[in-house]
Amino acid sequence: MSHPHRLRGHILTYSGNPFTEGWQNTVKVVENSALLMQAGTITAIGAEAEAAEVPETSYPGHLICPGFVDAHVHYPQTAIIASWGKRLIDWLNTYTFPEEMRFGDPDYAAQIAHRYLDLALAHGTTSLASYCTIHPASVDALFEAAAARNMAVVAGKTCMDRNAPDGLRDTAQSAYDDSKAALTRWHGTGRARYAITPRFSPTSTPAQLHALGALWGEHPDVLMQTHLSEQVDEIEWVRGLYPDARDYLDTYEAHGLLGARGIYGHAIHLTDRERDRLSEIGAGLAHCPTSNTFIGSGLFDLAGLAGAGQAVGLATDTGGGSNFSMLRTMAAAYEVAQLRGVSVHAANLLWLATAGAAQVLHRGDEIGTLAPGHAADITVLDLASTPAISQRTLRADDIWDAIFPTIMMGDDRAIADVWVAGRRVA
Repeated sequence: MSHPHRLRGHILTYSGNPFTEGWQNTVKVVENSALLMQAGTITAIGAEAEAAEVPETSYPGHLICPGFVDAHVHYPQTAIIASWGKRLIDWLNTYTFPEEMRFGDPDYAAQIAHRYLDLALAHGTTSLASYCTIHPASVDALFEAAAARNMAVVAGKTCMDRNAPDGLRDTAQSAYDDSKAALTRWHGTGRARYAITPRFSPTSTPAQLHALGALWGEHPDVLMQTHLSEQVDEIEWVRGLYPDARDYLDTYEAHGLLGARGIYGHAIHLTDRERDRLSEIGAGLAHCPTSNTFIGSGLFDLAGLAGAGQAVGLATDTGGGSNFSMLRTMAAAYEVAQLRGVSVHAANLLWLATAGAAQVLHRGDEIGTLAPGHAADITVLDLASTPAISQRTLRADDIWDAIFPTIMMGDDRAIADVWVAGRRVA
C-alpha cells in the first residue's frame, strides 16, 4: 500500500526492555489512538497520525500490536506437528527425519512452505526464523514463499553429517558450499536474511562445525542458529561425542559458532559457565515453552536469564512445539514461569513475542516495535474473540486486565487483522 492509511485502536508501544527496566516504565497501551503508515512503513503514531486526512481502518476496543516474531521454527515439521509422545531423540528419528526426507522434492517443499506461512499469518506471526532441511531447494522454497508475501524472515539450510538417516546427511564440504551459495543468493534480498544452520552438535562432526564456523567468520553479518541444552539425555550424548569439550556450548565455541548474531534454541539446562559466556558475548536465546513441555524437556529460566539482561525471544518451535500460535506460546511461557515461582506480566509476554524476538534476530530496528521508521508489520487482537474471553474482559479493571485473558485463552480467532509491510493480509 503506497498511499497513506491510518489504523485506529489501542496501540501497544515500547520504550525499553521490561525485564531489565520494569514493564511500567517501558510498555504502554495508548488507548483509542492512531497509527499512520505509508509505503510499508509506520510514519506516525498519536497526534501526528490523527492530523492526516487519509483513509482509516478502525478497530474499536482492539489491541494494535507489532506483528508477532517467532524466533525458532522448523517449517518442514508443519505436517507432523502434535505427533504423539516421544523424547527428543526418539521424536527426531520417528517423525522428523522421515518427514524431512520428503523435502528433496522441490514441489513438496514449496507446498509446505506456503502452507506454513499461511498458518503463521493466520495466527498473527509476520516474521520468523526457520530451519529448513539439508536440501537447498527447501531453503529456496521458504524464501520464495516469504517473498511472495513480503514477509521478513530468517532461514537457513540445516546441516547434518552424522547420526541421521541415509539421504538426510551432507558433508562438511557440501554443508559449507550449499550454505555459502544460499546465503549469497538470499541474504539481504528483499526482506530475507540468512542463518547458518547446524542442527545441533550430535548431528555434526567437528569437521562440519569447523567448516560452518569458518563460513560465519567469512560472512559475519549473517546469523547462525542451532540448538543448545534442550534435554538432559541430549547433553549426555553431546558429552560422549565431544569428550574434550568443557560443556555443550563449548562444542560450538571451539569451532567458531559462538557469537552475538547466534540464536541458541531452548537453553534450558545451562551451566554457570554457559550462562556467563552467552551473556558476555551478547548471544540470543529462543524460548520454546510449548515444545519444552510437549517433549518433556524442562523449565526454562526466563526470569533469571532475561532479568539478568540476556537477550531472549519467544518461539513456537513448530513442530516440536505443539501450536502455531504465539498467543498460546505466551500462555505457555507464563505457565512455565509459574512452575519456577515467577508470575510474568502480560506486557513482558507481549514484548518477548515481538520486540524481544526481533532483537534476538538482530532486526529490532525494523520489526517488533510500533514506531515511526519501522515496518508496518502489524497484528490486531480482538480482546473479546470468544464468549469465554468476552465475559472475562467485561470484568477487567484496566487495559492489562483486559489483555491478559486473550493471552491465556486466545487462538487464531483473536487475530482480527494482520498487516505485512502496510498491506492487509486477505
